[in-house]
This record gives sequence, structure tokens and C-alpha cells, in this order.
Amino acid sequence: MKKKILIISGGISKERSISLDTGRQVAKELKKNGYEVKITEPNYKFFRKIKSFKPKVIFNALHGQFGEDGYIQTILESTRIPYTHSGVIASALAMDKEISKKIFIKNNILTPKYFCYSFNLSKNNLIKKIEKETKFPVVIKPINEGSSVNVFICNKSNIFRKLKLLKEYRKIIIEEFISGREIQAAIIGSNKLGAIELKPKRKFYDYQAKYNPKAKTKHLIPVDLTKKEYNKLMDIALKAHKILKCRGVTRSDFKFYRNRFYLLEINTQPGMTKLSLVPEIAAFKKISFIRLIELLLKDAIKIK
Repeated sequence: MKKKILIISGGISKERSISLDTGRQVAKELKKNGYEVKITEPNYKFFRKIKSFKPKVIFNALHGQFGEDGYIQTILESTRIPYTHSGVIASALAMDKEISKKIFIKNNILTPKYFCYSFNLSKNNLIKKIEKETKFPVVIKPINEGSSVNVFICNKSNIFRKLKLLKEYRKIIIEEFISGREIQAAIIGSNKLGAIELKPKRKFYDYQAKYNPKAKTKHLIPVDLTKKEYNKLMDIALKAHKILKCRGVTRSDFKFYRNRFYLLEINTQPGMTKLSLVPEIAAFKKISFIRLIELLLKDAIKIK
């Protein structure tokens, strides 16, 4: 019998449904390949499940707040059981878009101009600040959400209507909108896995474009780049992965505009659903789904 794997999925973030789907699909693949698997929620029964099941590795299939921001990682550290994906600090840094952007800039990684906003300016002053620092259109988004949850492209006519939808957040990012091509690059361990280009029929690659099959986003692989451009893209993705001290797999979101790659953000817990990009990139590289999962499990054990 192969190792016991405990999968933690669900949670309380806005990405709960995606996490549950990731957990189910990873569990199905592991069971099919002879692993003993249990799935658990990160609730009061969590430690009881660990004690009774005694897993060799914990597969972290959580997404969003409390799942990829260092919170659950802190709890997992206390179990002294190896777990997949990035650790406490890397998860916290990557999830906080303000901090990660500062790190990118400090390390000469191109990222869109931005400023943080705490709903503390009059309408006129906010417009003036945007026109001075980023120009319209702008992207507004929470500092600590994933999967493009509550991300909007705004102009002068709709920005205050969209800002009302983000009132639940203490602070948000207002960022210059970069047009151009949507390209995602994946790193696993310290290796360049590959890239994929997305052509959403919607205005941009938002939550619906990512997870609604009816959105009909085109996935283009291999990406139409020169060898030099492709190598540059993957070098930036690997650099971001390393400077944040990520482990396991990461997926970096880029815009390619006027021959320049703009790093939007880095995702330390990419989805593992049928519509997820990392498994698709891996498949193109002749890495099966089970092999991809096993690489993450081996990486977790290696760290411990």
C-alpha cells in the first residue's frame, strides 16, 4: 500500500467551491493510483482526523483567505507533518498584493503602477490621484483575494459604482490597466514547468472566465513567443518564485504588452480542477496528473 495522504479542502474563503473541486479531483487521482486518502475540512475536527489517520503528507488544496495566506500553513507547521505548496512566509507575502509588488519592484521585476486605497479620499481627490499616478482605465482589486475575486476594470464613469462592491475590504489596490496578452507561467520546485496564453471572450480573465465553462476562454499552448521571449518570461517567473521563497508549484500571471512582460501577481495555490492551468501545462509537457501530484508530495517530504 502506498502512503496515506490527507487532503485539506473547502474552507471559508470565497474560493471554497474551487477548493472542494480541487480536493475531490486530487483525491480521485490518488485513490486510482493506490494511495490511501482522506479529505477533511479545516475545522475543529481537523486535528482529530490527523491523529486517527496518521497521514504521511498533507495535501493543501485550500484556496483564498486562510488557505494560501500563511494562516493554515502556521497550523500545519504545528502538526510536524510535511504539507504541500509554499510555507508560512512565502504564502503570506504572495497573498498580500501590496507587499509582493514592493518585493517585485525592489528586485527589478516589472509590475503595473499602483497605489493602495483605504476609502479615505473624496471622489474628486481620488480621481486626481488616479490621473496623476496610474491614468484611466484602472484595475481595482482586494489586496488579499485570489482567483480574480472582486477584480474590476474601471474608468471614470463606473469606478465609484464598482468601489462600493469592495467596501467589505479594509484596503484595496488601484492599479494601472495593462492591455495586451494574458500569459501564465508555472514553476514547480526550482524548475520551469511551462506557460499558457489565455484569450477570454470576456473583458479580461476574471473569475467567470476562469471557472465557468460557458465563458469559453481559449487556452493557447504552446504560447506564440520567440525563444528569447519565452525564456525571459520563464526566467521572471522563476525569479519571483525564488525571491518569495516559494516551494511546490506556483503560477505567475503576466500581461505581455509592447514586448514587455508585466508580472501581475504570483499564485502559491494554483487550482487542480478540470479547467485549471497548471495541470494543462503539465500535460503539454507530458507530465500526467498523478505525476504532477506526486511531484508536489515529494517536494513536501524533501522540505521536512
